[in-house]
Amino acid sequence: MSKVTDVRSTGAALYFLPVETRVPLKFGKETLTHVTCARVKVRVENARGKGADGWGETPISVTWVWPSSLSYEKREEALKDLCRRLARAWAEFPVIGHPMEIGNAFVETRLRDILGDLNEARAGQEPVPWLAALVCCSAFDIAVHDAFGVLNARPVYETYTQEYMNCDLSHFLEPAEDSNVTFRGTYPVDFFARPLPGKLPAWHLVGGVDPLDENELTGQEPDDGYPVLLRDWIARDGLNCLKVKLRGNDAAWDYDRLVKVGMIARENGADWLTTDFNCTVTEPAYVNAILDRLVQEHPRIYGMILYVEQPFPYDLETNRIDVHSVSARKPLFMDESAHDWRMVRLGRTLGWTGVALKTCKTQTGALLSLCWAKAHGMTLMVQDLTNPMLAQIPHVLLAAHAGTIMGVETNSMQFYPEASLPEQKVHPGLYRRREGCLDLSTVSGPGFGYRVDEITRTLPEPEIVAGT
Repeated sequence: MSKVTDVRSTGAALYFLPVETRVPLKFGKETLTHVTCARVKVRVENARGKGADGWGETPISVTWVWPSSLSYEKREEALKDLCRRLARAWAEFPVIGHPMEIGNAFVETRLRDILGDLNEARAGQEPVPWLAALVCCSAFDIAVHDAFGVLNARPVYETYTQEYMNCDLSHFLEPAEDSNVTFRGTYPVDFFARPLPGKLPAWHLVGGVDPLDENELTGQEPDDGYPVLLRDWIARDGLNCLKVKLRGNDAAWDYDRLVKVGMIARENGADWLTTDFNCTVTEPAYVNAILDRLVQEHPRIYGMILYVEQPFPYDLETNRIDVHSVSARKPLFMDESAHDWRMVRLGRTLGWTGVALKTCKTQTGALLSLCWAKAHGMTLMVQDLTNPMLAQIPHVLLAAHAGTIMGVETNSMQFYPEASLPEQKVHPGLYRRREGCLDLSTVSGPGFGYRVDEITRTLPEPEIVAGT
């Protein structure tokens, strides 16, 4: 049964915004020094011909979505090609409904076809992975959600209800066979945090190549007014939560890094840590040994670890590792492998206890994973893709509504703070961490509350304009 608020997408414009890092960011075996952000404008119309524009944005984080020996440039160009193909497809996608219904239909049908066509055109080359396709698609999906809110003059999170959606969650989700969960008669709003927090604790990323002490400085660090050393970041931003990037293939280095960061945290008043092994671990014993040694030698630092993030490979279906021994020690969160709620369901059977949500896997998919995980008693976190500019706002709103284990990871202000200066003028509390928190109070109005008309950013010429 359709509703008068239903829409379909009728046009799309794609922009590429290059961003340079002020300090390098290590992802697994690679180190990032620049990234391209895809910014998208999508036009939607309802049955009466009334239309509105919405905006979405994501970093095309090549090293995260596509670990490979291929050059960064070749991978990035393939992903840009995919974005152009997606712009054309979204501009003519015929499904009419609520953004949850449109976004789910696009991912379940068109996205796989488009990715298949791209990989066929690249025959003989390494195929673009599904995670990369989700990230490229996410900017368009986010824009449709934003446009729907704008057209209906409502904050988008107020539209995830029976009043606006044609289908309840049972249309999208299947419960685990060993549960008594039902999604009949439920909607995303039923799983949102209440009351909604106005501030969120901010997690700071301690990168794998970040200097921790003055004796590690090389003299090549930027002199731009922003901190370099961890102690200075903690002092400036009042940080209380630190995410520690580890190698996952060098246990001695990982252990020493955790101890060193833990000591700095204790000395400077930060209470919480999490470990990110970047999907490079292949045996639970690797993680268990580090945790067990910490319990014996540094019990206070062990106690500071709130959860462990994705030590094991991306492809959960191929690498069905039983991880119950790890989650018996600490909450264990899926990240890269949690492509959608089906992967969350599989992860739960293997022993994963939590899910790190990301808007870059689409707003639609993030909300469906949120609902599935919460219904089955799993804990949530919202992780960053080093989101600058507009990408920061849906990211932080998802964390606020999800009811995470502790705040939100947010690190674009560490690696490219100058990229977000126009947005920061309108939303100062989202691009500068104060007293260890982000402040959401400036986010207001319809859609994602970007207040985009107040942001004085000059965009480049669009890469492609499709549809009306």
